[in-house]
Amino acid sequence: MPEIILTNVTKRWGKFYAVDNLNLTIEDNAFITLLGPSGCGKTTTLRMIAGLETPSSGRITIGGKVVYDSEVGINIPASKRRVGFLFQNYALWPNMTVYENISFGLKNIKESMPVVDFTARKYVRLIALLKDPQAIIAAIHDCKSQKGVLNSKQVVVKLIDRFEVSQYTAKEIFAMGLHTNADPKALAASLLKDYEAKLNALNVKLSAKGLALNAACEVVQNGAVITKVRKLDKEEIDLSVRRVSRVVKIGEFMERYPAELSGGQQQRVAIARTLAPEPKVLFMDEPLSNLDAKLRLEMRSELKRLHADTGSTFVYVTHDQLEAMTLATKICLINNGVLQQYDAPLDLYKKPVNLFVADFVGNPAINLIDAKGKALADGNLEVSFFKNQKATFVPNSAIDWTANKASVVEGSLIEKENKDSKFKYHVAQIDEEIEDANLVIGDDDYVLAIRPEFLRVEDKGPIHASVYSAMPSGMETTVKFQIGNFLLTGVVFGGIDYKIDQAVNVDVFGKEILIFSRKSGHLIAQGSLKL
Repeated sequence: MPEIILTNVTKRWGKFYAVDNLNLTIEDNAFITLLGPSGCGKTTTLRMIAGLETPSSGRITIGGKVVYDSEVGINIPASKRRVGFLFQNYALWPNMTVYENISFGLKNIKESMPVVDFTARKYVRLIALLKDPQAIIAAIHDCKSQKGVLNSKQVVVKLIDRFEVSQYTAKEIFAMGLHTNADPKALAASLLKDYEAKLNALNVKLSAKGLALNAACEVVQNGAVITKVRKLDKEEIDLSVRRVSRVVKIGEFMERYPAELSGGQQQRVAIARTLAPEPKVLFMDEPLSNLDAKLRLEMRSELKRLHADTGSTFVYVTHDQLEAMTLATKICLINNGVLQQYDAPLDLYKKPVNLFVADFVGNPAINLIDAKGKALADGNLEVSFFKNQKATFVPNSAIDWTANKASVVEGSLIEKENKDSKFKYHVAQIDEEIEDANLVIGDDDYVLAIRPEFLRVEDKGPIHASVYSAMPSGMETTVKFQIGNFLLTGVVFGGIDYKIDQAVNVDVFGKEILIFSRKSGHLIAQGSLKL
């Protein structure tokens, strides 16, 4: 599968920038999710890679081949990029069977391909199968009902899936009658001899023309495979349809119509149709958003397994950060058309580069707390928050707070040029206070960020709080703690419930507490908080 490289890709309409100077490398066999809030530019990015949208400037390379370059005027159409699409709307033809829906696109393919002797290929496959007639008989007998009645349609499907053959070859195998013959071994030997003779005759005929067949039954002349512009043969189409139907487990639905399928089954058909032409890259734009919660969870697991089975490169658009976290090998998080962070899911979660990433990723959301800080001689930072709470932030690695101040003042949270206001992180409060427009944020202003799992209820905990709300779900309970006017969200594992307004003591633990510059929004350090 190819590597995809986006270099300085921009898409704008007038003064509005949908995607601004995006640089991105998608590795071979990656599962990338383009994540971000609605309208952030993730679908536009997907469409530009696929060729459905023309960038304003930049360069896009797929598998070492330039498919778009604004400087030299290259813009290869989507139909020539060998990519597959899967959208929210499955767009299945209601008047076509599942088989016809999957095979529809294959029938329209016309390109340079090796010349194949399909008769010889069939003979080769049948010769291999007839060497073990008992396997064929066993597969057929598996399709008998409790009363011993044989379902011929089920037999064909069984033979297709068991031996990975086309429906035409499966029907020929069934018609041999090995399962009803008194001496199946003798019959198989006779048929084997007949097919070997037919294959030999084909080889002799080709040899007389100076041609030969390779192991894949492709026609070879002077040691090179002959190619020509042609359409796919019905045998090739059927093998492709059966191959993808096995991958997504819909082999028994081939004769059904979309209206006769569940939502999850329709989704599988749409995936199979997309995979059938063997695209270099598979693009998916929120394909699970139409499914119910339980089915979405099931299909996430199926997609992750599908990625491993096919070895394809997946590029997946979603605004659901949980979906992105569970599916992706890497997440490309975009806000307002600008790339915020491109990292593995757990790196994004544990070490967000700025406040937007920290605030967006995680469910329940991270706790963000405004704090004042003072650097200590030992390299730690004394912080005060919640008006009267004091603590010491101990970074995991040495920090020169003076040098760090200089660097963060120069930077700013990455924002779009066409956006009037900067991203404002959210500090949870019971009565939301309006920020003073004249507030001056200095070098000693920080933001503490604590994931809910790093808060725990302890009898002697240093933070005195009350339970604002508790939401038990069986495996865990999400609790909101009230400290004055402020709220903190914690996750307590186990079947524990709390009463509203119950007094509790809370402690912070772990070495993955984050501290950000309030002035720039950038991450400064990761460490522990001693209260």
